[in-house]
Amino acid sequence: MSASFENVQVVTHPLIKRSLTVLRNAETASAAFRQHLRLIARLMTLAVTESVPVAPVQVRTPLADTSGVTLAHPIVLAPILRAGLGLADGVLEMIPDAQVAHLGLYRDEETLAPKVYYQNFPSGFSESDVILIDPMLATGGSSIAAASLLREQGAQTIRFLNLVSCPPGIEAFQRAHPDIPVITAAIDPELDERAYIVPGLGDAGDRTFGTA
Repeated sequence: MSASFENVQVVTHPLIKRSLTVLRNAETASAAFRQHLRLIARLMTLAVTESVPVAPVQVRTPLADTSGVTLAHPIVLAPILRAGLGLADGVLEMIPDAQVAHLGLYRDEETLAPKVYYQNFPSGFSESDVILIDPMLATGGSSIAAASLLREQGAQTIRFLNLVSCPPGIEAFQRAHPDIPVITAAIDPELDERAYIVPGLGDAGDRTFGTA
C-alpha cells in the first residue's frame, strides 16, 4: 500500500510483523506490550536512519589504523507524550547518544483537535537530524502539530517514525508536511466513528502504561 503514497515507507521485516501481531492482540498484557514495542522500535530504527548522513573518521584497532564513519549530525528523538515514549526507549537503545525532545499533546475527544500541554527541546535543532515518534497516525492532527512545533524550534531535517497509520492520517500529514518521510509498520484501512484506527491496536498509551 505504500506505493499509493509518496514519501511513505512500510517496513515489512518478519520480526516486525511478528511483534506488531503481538501488539495488536487484545490479550497482550502491558509488560509484553512494552517489550514488543521496544523490540519493534529497535528494528524500525534501522529503516528510519538508513539515509542519515555519515562522516569519515580514522580509528586505530589493536592491530592497525583503519577508516570508519560517524554520524554527520546529532540525532534528536521527539516522542509525542505519552504513547511515543515506549517507542523512543527502543530507539534510544540503538542510538544511545541521541538527545530527547518532549512534546506533550493530547486529542480533544469532542473536537479531535490536538492540544499542547508540554514542550521541552534540547538546543541545536537546526544542526540535528530529528526523528518524530508517534505510534498511531490516525487523523494526523497530533503529528502535524508536533512537526510544526519542531519546525518552529528550528528543525530542518525531520523523519517520522510511526507504528500504525491509515490513509486519512497519511494524507493529512503529507498535505501539511510533504517533505517529511513517514516510516511505518502498517497502513490500516480506516478510522471508526471515534477516529480510532481499525483494526489498529487500541490506545497505545493506555496499553503501554496499563491505564486502560
